[in-house]
Amino acid sequence: MQDMLSRMITLSEEDSGMDETFIVDALSGLIFGASASTGDVITLVMKYLADFPDVYNQVLKEQTAVACSKGNGELLNWDDLQKMKYSWNVVREVMRVATPVPISFKKASTDFWYDGYFVPKGWKLCLSSAATHKNPDYFPDPEKFDPSRFQGDGSAPYTFIPFGGGPSLCPGKEFVRSQILVFLHHVVRRYKWDRADKHEKLVFKPFPRLTKGLLLHIRPHQRS
Repeated sequence: MQDMLSRMITLSEEDSGMDETFIVDALSGLIFGASASTGDVITLVMKYLADFPDVYNQVLKEQTAVACSKGNGELLNWDDLQKMKYSWNVVREVMRVATPVPISFKKASTDFWYDGYFVPKGWKLCLSSAATHKNPDYFPDPEKFDPSRFQGDGSAPYTFIPFGGGPSLCPGKEFVRSQILVFLHHVVRRYKWDRADKHEKLVFKPFPRLTKGLLLHIRPHQRS
């Protein structure tokens, strides 16, 4: 009875205001976020690491240092993930230039004015995180792939929003972060790869997709 669906059903029976529609929406988002969009981000991370060998080398250096700090057979833990700062900056930059969920929809819960426009209660609003991520006011030279833009204090609040923000912040953010970083930790320490087709296009329909699915030449590292 400790899985998410069981807990939601239990809460719905306690007059918590959590009805069937809410449960369906929450689980649909969880399945989508934990599989489809996460897989898209991992694919794009592989693409950009192939395109930028210097970035790959820095990720490899960081992940090797984390591995060397572990005992023989010791698994990664939460503290290890906190050491992967550069690797996570690379992932964040991937999610900025190729936002996995480029738009989202909200419903106005009350009447309000914004920038001279009146929005009535009940209207559906479309938020374009992809447009926000390419706004040069927030991200200078927005088409350039540059993980260093997230160093230090990083981006201003509510300008980098692949997981949403405020009360609607994605509850699976840390789960997704852990998934991607653990994957990176193992793959970069074992393999180096190159794109088999360097002319393959990245398109948005509206989700980011590689036209041929990212064909790679993968080779293991030579170990002494």
